[in-house]
Amino acid sequence: MKQKFIQIALLVAAALNMGTLILCAAPNPIPTQAEIAYGPSPHQRMDLYMPTNSQGPFPILLWFGGIWQPAKHVPDLQHFLPARIAVVAVETRTLNDSMEEKATPPVSFVMNDACRAVQFVRLHAATWNLDPQRIAVAGSSQGSLPALYVGCVDDQAHPKSNDPVEQVSTKVTCVGAHRSQPSIDPNRMQEWVPGVQRGAPALGCSFEESVQRRDTLLPLIQQWAPDALLHKGTAPIYFEYNWGLTKPADVPMGIAFMVRCFRCCLRQGVHLFARGSRPICEVNHFHQFAINVLAIAKPMRRHVPNSPVPNMLKYFNRGFIGLIDTGHDFVYP
Repeated sequence: MKQKFIQIALLVAAALNMGTLILCAAPNPIPTQAEIAYGPSPHQRMDLYMPTNSQGPFPILLWFGGIWQPAKHVPDLQHFLPARIAVVAVETRTLNDSMEEKATPPVSFVMNDACRAVQFVRLHAATWNLDPQRIAVAGSSQGSLPALYVGCVDDQAHPKSNDPVEQVSTKVTCVGAHRSQPSIDPNRMQEWVPGVQRGAPALGCSFEESVQRRDTLLPLIQQWAPDALLHKGTAPIYFEYNWGLTKPADVPMGIAFMVRCFRCCLRQGVHLFARGSRPICEVNHFHQFAINVLAIAKPMRRHVPNSPVPNMLKYFNRGFIGLIDTGHDFVYP
């Protein structure tokens, strides 16, 4: 019996691995412009990668790096540059930076920098031959949190600010979240995935303390948690949770986050796409979604199976064996 279960688990893991998103499949080219400062901190930097042999203005994808250690990451540029989409790799100040400076809450540094990066790119769009009306944000794992925040929060433009960057809109066309934890609310995270303890010290304390102090921390949660900020004007979101063989133990957590986030989006009228283990319709990965939305303005074909959320929950509750049945693309509403 034990051997049979192991064989099934390996088959499921292999099925999941077939759809794994390769973030850096080949060495990326040298940035068109590197180490562009969008703020005074040495950790407020971005690299710009421009399409070649074509005319702009080009749509833009901002891809956020780590939020613990300063880093700039980019997806596989071969998905985007040939499709005439410019890519900006963004480094933000980190949770460690914010704790050193005693910011309240620490996650504010990351989120504010993400918004400022969008504003900075939009402000310089004409200079760089970019289209300020077609901006997407995305990230993987840690980097998905600031991307979701930018997509979910109201426009953070301050027209009366003395800083010309802050006067610019933060609105984006779409959002990509790969292997994402879409909340920093400790109660909601434990409701979605019992026993999980992730996200500290986003709110300035340990996870255990954030659970105990949740009522007093609620104003901060409502201000900074992407799931709390969802509203009808939120940009379309693409979630991708095809984990592959590297972290099979985390697959149930990722699927649970995805399923529960469906409900939040459905209640707010937000268009949400999600990909599980295997593609069954035209949007197989975030890069295809971004190209459809940014480059060719192609409407998404809707695929909404009967009662998708209860079915996905049923599959999830069955454990590993059921995960092979969650490989669908869903669109809400």
